[in-house]
Amino acid sequence: MYQTLLTGLENGIFTITINRPDKMNALNKDVINELGAAIDEVYANEAIKTVIITGAGEKAFVAGADISEFSALNKEGGSALAKKGADVVFNKIENCPKPIVAAINGFALGGGCELAMSCHFRLASENAKFGQPEVNLGLIPGYGGTQRLTQLIGKGKAMELMMTGDMIDANEAKSLGLVNHVVALDGLLAKTKEILQKIQLKAPLAVGHVIALVNSATKCTPTGFDEEIERFGACFESEDMIEGTTAFLEKRKPAFKGK
Repeated sequence: MYQTLLTGLENGIFTITINRPDKMNALNKDVINELGAAIDEVYANEAIKTVIITGAGEKAFVAGADISEFSALNKEGGSALAKKGADVVFNKIENCPKPIVAAINGFALGGGCELAMSCHFRLASENAKFGQPEVNLGLIPGYGGTQRLTQLIGKGKAMELMMTGDMIDANEAKSLGLVNHVVALDGLLAKTKEILQKIQLKAPLAVGHVIALVNSATKCTPTGFDEEIERFGACFESEDMIEGTTAFLEKRKPAFKGK
């Protein structure tokens, strides 16, 4: 059914695996569209009680967005890209009344970190790495990263990580509250399923209300996500974004000018 995803339903747990291991499971248009369709399936299928999102292979959950798709975009195109992702995938995951948990099996960078943060909580393998390195491309997070990372780990550390583009390992992510559990890679899915099986014994409507109210409690700035979309699009008007993405594709260091 899907070209970029593997899906399976067992004991009420629907597992969505992003299956582009040769591209480090990077998010491109096809992945976004198919993730949107898979999440629609979660909403519509009563047999699905809980959800795991993970990545194929042992290296990456999702190592970012597909930068090659950025080169033709202007301000409006950048904003449209971010808004479509928010509407089709990220906000639908966050607001789903059924628990959706990320099982992070490697690199979760850029859009991959944002995908993990849109889930209701996260488990990570010991080899997982997290980061929002968009500043290296003359960009900022566009799929909710500035808002959700701040909500999860606090203003100071979120500022540092997004301004430096640094990566953190799984244990630091746990200490910051970004992930709930760190386990061996070969036990990641089993631990995630164990937690979801426990949740499935609880009242589904009550669980759905918990999700909605906890989400509500974190949204101190209701316009923050819209502002991020606008500012993400604005990055596409900058020379630095063109230089950053070109340098990435040419495998060289960028020379930014602040323009």
